[in-house]
Amino acid sequence: MDTYMKKGYLNSEFRLFHLTDRETKEVEYHYHDFNKITIFIKGKVNYMIEGKSYDLKPYDIVLVNHNDIHRLEVDNSVLYERIIVYIAPGFIQAYKNKDYDLSFCFQRAAKEHSNVLRIPSLEKSSLFRSITRLEKSFSDDSYASGLYRQVLFLEFMIHLNRAALKNRLEFIDTDNCNAKIIHILDYINNHLSENLNIDILAEHFYISKYYMMRQFKQETGYTIGNYIAQKRLLLAKEMLLSGTPAAQVCYDCGYHDYSTFQRAYRKLFSESPSQTVTLE
Repeated sequence: MDTYMKKGYLNSEFRLFHLTDRETKEVEYHYHDFNKITIFIKGKVNYMIEGKSYDLKPYDIVLVNHNDIHRLEVDNSVLYERIIVYIAPGFIQAYKNKDYDLSFCFQRAAKEHSNVLRIPSLEKSSLFRSITRLEKSFSDDSYASGLYRQVLFLEFMIHLNRAALKNRLEFIDTDNCNAKIIHILDYINNHLSENLNIDILAEHFYISKYYMMRQFKQETGYTIGNYIAQKRLLLAKEMLLSGTPAAQVCYDCGYHDYSTFQRAYRKLFSESPSQTVTLE
């Protein structure tokens, strides 16, 4: 089984980077076990996330949820500049109460079936002003500069969620996708515990299984079987870390034999399900 690599190991709940590259190596399909926000500043970049493809414009905001399989293509003839934020799933949760939830922007983006948020009018946007303050903070090496950047990031998140609430952002859709494949991806992710063999999917979507397999590979870069296996195992790890017993995880993630589940899990994560719980 081909698998997609985990990238960007996060050793704290929050990490912030300002990166500028003239030569960016091609990044293959991969996933993170944390959420990622990219504020695109300049360059020529095509971002592919779960079957959709986005041509970015300056100050677009890219939201990638943990376990989303994605990759990007960068034109190295143009300088590529961006701010990247790695966020542990529990970090934003810590800023949630009955009055506000900083994860609302992620929820709204999911509802809109979009990973890219665009500011329609930069000069009038308080969100854009908060981004430029965050961008400038990277040249500040005075007292508590790292802490100050975290404060500015939280300010950015507040303005981002306010803009999402008041419809002051465009949730970018893309013509660079196959609507049928997007529906198949959504179905798979919502039915991981069920039988998802090729014949069942083809019958459900009224499509030739051979045509579906070719289109899925062409549009996403991976086979249907590999995608399903990867998503089931990523879900399994998430459930184990939340305290769900391993035997229940096995069956809730579509496996009918624990030894098969254990072998597949160990092959992907280089540890057994019980070791995942112990190490955490």
